[in-house]
Amino acid sequence: MKLNTGMRCHDLCPKMEMEKVFEQAKENGIHQIQLAFAKAISNYDFTTGRYNPGFARYIKEQLDKNDIHVAVLGCYINPTHPVESERKKEVARFIEHLKYARIIGADMVGTETGRLSSDFRVTPETYSEDGYQLLLKSMREIVAAAEKLGVIVGVEGVFDHTLCSPARMKRFLDDIDSPNVEVILDGVNLIHPNETAPEAQARVIGQAFEYYGDRISALHMKDFVFDGENQIFKHVGEGLFNYEPFMKLIKEKKPYIPMLLENSDRERFHEDVAFLQEVFDRV
Repeated sequence: MKLNTGMRCHDLCPKMEMEKVFEQAKENGIHQIQLAFAKAISNYDFTTGRYNPGFARYIKEQLDKNDIHVAVLGCYINPTHPVESERKKEVARFIEHLKYARIIGADMVGTETGRLSSDFRVTPETYSEDGYQLLLKSMREIVAAAEKLGVIVGVEGVFDHTLCSPARMKRFLDDIDSPNVEVILDGVNLIHPNETAPEAQARVIGQAFEYYGDRISALHMKDFVFDGENQIFKHVGEGLFNYEPFMKLIKEKKPYIPMLLENSDRERFHEDVAFLQEVFDRV
């Protein structure tokens, strides 16, 4: 089976005119993307309030012209911002992206789950019950809109964010209780500094599939090393990530799932895909 790969637009090329971004993707043989408007596109303003259906249809026309599908429309907010006025702005921005997604045909709008910090520092409060409840408050507002619009919300866990482990993600999915919420699984992002051993990584990834494998609908692929407590991202195959058990689970349970490379680039993309395909074929 050929892997269903793609990449983030802002890894493919510098921020530029939207029409040129999509042309660059097509020229490089990339037909599936994660699109973050603010990171990739220079010639249009996507601040909250600028949405209109005609503009969204124009975006879709440009995507279709270049044979591109948006697997994830990225809108990475901080849903646990401790300042209420700022939290509301984050939620409003995400809800507006849901409207774009409905028209451009994106599989989902994706976000991580933030930190209980106004400047996004890692703080102990991020893992607190207060932080978790604030996440639920934001996500319930978002999910209510997503259900009305018929759009999927993709949620990504990260070891130093509010949803910091498979167990916390499971709790969240149970609490939010909506078919419009699915999971973007980034295996690297779930690995804590004390879980880098291959068997520890396999245990973490196994828990994710055990707890919510049915809800995993997109993958992020990259590699990593740690410098103390700081996780440093690498090209696939150039770090510590244990791909074999991960790919075995994908082969068994998630055929043709969108697999989006992160921290790749136009020169490396096809080489990175070949590496992942070789592992997938071997396991």
